[in-house]
Amino acid sequence: MKLNDKRIGIAVNGQDATEIVGTIKYLEEIGIHAAWLTTGGAGRDGLTVFAAAAVQTSHILLGTSIIPTWPRHPVSVAQQVRVLEELAPGRFRLGIGPSHRDSMQRLIGTDFIAPLGHLREYIQILKALIQEGEVDFDGTYYRAHAQTGTKLSVPVMASALRVRSFELCGEEADGAITWLCPGPYLEQVAVPALQGGAQRGHREVPPLIAHAPVCVHDNADEVRFAVRQQMGHYPTLPFYAQMLVESGFPEIAQLKSWSDAAIDQVVLSGNEEQVEARLQGMFAFGAKELVLSLVMAGDDQARCMERTLNLVSKVASSLD
Repeated sequence: MKLNDKRIGIAVNGQDATEIVGTIKYLEEIGIHAAWLTTGGAGRDGLTVFAAAAVQTSHILLGTSIIPTWPRHPVSVAQQVRVLEELAPGRFRLGIGPSHRDSMQRLIGTDFIAPLGHLREYIQILKALIQEGEVDFDGTYYRAHAQTGTKLSVPVMASALRVRSFELCGEEADGAITWLCPGPYLEQVAVPALQGGAQRGHREVPPLIAHAPVCVHDNADEVRFAVRQQMGHYPTLPFYAQMLVESGFPEIAQLKSWSDAAIDQVVLSGNEEQVEARLQGMFAFGAKELVLSLVMAGDDQARCMERTLNLVSKVASSLD
């Protein structure tokens, strides 16, 4: 797979694992560079689904955006990653993150304290065991002592929304994965923080992977309605609400819901020409790679999906 510095992937959903694998195969056929899966709550495990997809595809990249850290030890994740790298050499990218206090406390009853401290140690353990083949680690939050004797070229990336998490990714991770961050926020906050963290860590600046909603649809009001229906809970989550306020939408703090202005900035929507310009704009803001979640709007959602996938496929092909 020969690409320049820019890539476009799709976040995949489905009713069951069979449908998800089928969608990943289709995305490969239409020229999408990468498929991404999120593991949330007690839902199906993205790493296991990717194992099935790995043996039914040949070149599409596979990535997690994200795997929550709290429910499983990093050594267990490294075991799964080893299998994926053996099934799809050079195609898998691991994205991890702490998720959210309420969801993790409700799910497994964990003490959600020092999430960035936990994440730093988690990354360090994973990179050592996956990329160096051994780990000998006694930290504040984790212990890990294991050897595989196998060095794998799998990048270990992490979620990032605010300054400290971008700085952490700059210091430790192989990439920073955002979600719902407006383009200007990436340029003005994320990129400088990544650069600052990398400078402190005496390493190259890792890539910024921007995860954003996309919708090719001509009616802005219908797009806004769809976002509120399909993604309405995000402004109620503290991490996202704080990021949106810092992005120039102070009304989010009072509304606890999406404002029209925030939707218009965050969602890459409009007709084909407008969305293509927004996609290129995200690269201009500093993203090296895009992960796109499809928002279906209007009465003919199948047509909306078709238009969106056709446009994304076209832009992805232009980057090859």
